[in-house]
Amino acid sequence: MSTIKAANIKKGTYLLYNNAPHYIVKTQFVSPGKGSAFTRTKMRNVFNGAVFDFNFKSHDVLEEVDIESKEVQFLYDDGTDVVFMDPRTYEQFTVSKTVLGEKAGFLVQGDMKIFLTFYLEKVIGVGLPPKVKMVVKDAPDAVAGDRQTSGKKAVIMETGITVYAPLFIKTGETLLIDTETGEYVSRSNG
Repeated sequence: MSTIKAANIKKGTYLLYNNAPHYIVKTQFVSPGKGSAFTRTKMRNVFNGAVFDFNFKSHDVLEEVDIESKEVQFLYDDGTDVVFMDPRTYEQFTVSKTVLGEKAGFLVQGDMKIFLTFYLEKVIGVGLPPKVKMVVKDAPDAVAGDRQTSGKKAVIMETGITVYAPLFIKTGETLLIDTETGEYVSRSNG
């Protein structure tokens, strides 16, 4: 393990805190007029998913967790777990949906670049591409004059997630969806 000063912590870093790896979701360096500078962080415990805020003094020295990342292919979802495969070694990895969280809804068959993050040979995270192509499974007809939804309607995608898309979107169309926000980006040409 390597060390890092609190002032140098960035989003996406993995730190060892209270004997567990934590993913840094957000950071802000604060230098108040009085008192010493500190780094405000939002961290997620990778084992139990708990998210909390914590301030580190800028001179604190922390342990950075050594993680490994592997590119994998999505195989299937069995309801409680998701199975991935390393395309080079054909090794399969079963990952609980609790580790994936909301990201499980963005997994579609095909050539997605997916990366599993490992700590001590245990999967602690998944990295998805910024946008994914998904087919609309159900898009209800728009109601004329409906302005309460500001020109959007709820459509159900092929994986079962709901996305708010423009009123002109129809069942069977392929859309680009942002995996960070879960929002509609645009129509896709295939």
